[in-house]
Amino acid sequence: MTDFNNLLIECGAAITLHFSLSLTSGEIIDSNFEQDPASFRLGDGSMLPGFEAVLLGLRAGECIEERLQPEQAFGSVNPRNFQRFPIAKFEHLLEDELIPAEVGSVVCFKDPGGFDLSGVVTDIGNEFIGIDFNHPLAGKQIIFRAKIISVIPASVDAVEVKS
Repeated sequence: MTDFNNLLIECGAAITLHFSLSLTSGEIIDSNFEQDPASFRLGDGSMLPGFEAVLLGLRAGECIEERLQPEQAFGSVNPRNFQRFPIAKFEHLLEDELIPAEVGSVVCFKDPGGFDLSGVVTDIGNEFIGIDFNHPLAGKQIIFRAKIISVIPASVDAVEVKS
């Protein structure tokens, strides 16, 4: 029988962990330390590559805390993701009686493929409205904490049994 307690995390391994993401100010963005742990296969797209990279080589029971640069986390701010649109196309949002769009509001669009694309209103002028399509955490350093609960090698098919 294989001892999974001493296995190193490698690409394709099934990992169960607790994690948190926070800003350098200490503000927690996301955490499951007070909930059930998350399970995924390293490299399956569940986590961003920068977060996965710091997990490589860890074992069950180990903890990590890493400060990730923007490029390793949610990316740098891309100036091309700041767009200006004619204000006339947004009058219905600006005049909404329940939730009028204002600077800081999140607005959703459909991209050519029909997928939702969110942006944040950055400015509202007489003729144009500015929208930032960068990820809200772009350009920010992220503190990634994780406690590895279990590691199952890539060669083993994992099945979750719920009672």
